[in-house]
Amino acid sequence: MIWLDQFGDFTALDLAATLFLAITWLGSSWVVEHPPARRPSVSRLMAHYRRLWMREFVTRQPRIFDSQIVASLRQSTAFFASASMIAIGGIFALLGNADQLRGVAGDLAAGDAPVIVWEVKLLLTLLFAANAFLKFVWSNRLFGYCSVMMGAVPNDPDETAYARAAKAAELNILAARSYNRGLRVVYFGIASAAWLLGAGALILATLVTLTVILRREFASQSRVVLLQSEPEDR
Repeated sequence: MIWLDQFGDFTALDLAATLFLAITWLGSSWVVEHPPARRPSVSRLMAHYRRLWMREFVTRQPRIFDSQIVASLRQSTAFFASASMIAIGGIFALLGNADQLRGVAGDLAAGDAPVIVWEVKLLLTLLFAANAFLKFVWSNRLFGYCSVMMGAVPNDPDETAYARAAKAAELNILAARSYNRGLRVVYFGIASAAWLLGAGALILATLVTLTVILRREFASQSRVVLLQSEPEDR
């Protein structure tokens, strides 16, 4: 078939670069969410503080401050979900004008590949954009569940209040996890666009993205602040 023959324009390096991108994306998420016990990631440290937040929430009066925080978190997820939708629309527009894209990218990459090659490369970025959209939408919904659970916490700090607050904390952590996954998808989605310049550019962009993610999770100043010791409660 003619369209199968056109895939012959992809080299073994292209396949290796895309596999490297996928493995790095999934592997970095696993490392961030399952860090070594002696070296927790920022995401793991923040999960601890989210639980502390919900415990403090039980006795805080009034609770408007907490509801404003959740509203701000939901607003962030909605913003990125909208941005992902715009990116998806833009990629579809590029797919409809692949000939023009081939002219621009071909000049940069010094190549003259058929249109289907550029379409496949765009489809990879499209998959990342679609995945990010789903992650952000689900995160937004989980923050909504969290806000409902927070509303169900009684004013009296009894066992029921702390049990429901603990549930709200876990929902909050799940929402944040989905949000962080969506951000990592965005990072690697941007890196996947480097494939338009060639397999070597894709590998380099993937390495840079991986370095940025790991540094922020395991070697950032924010992590140092979170690990600073606090005075014991009297």
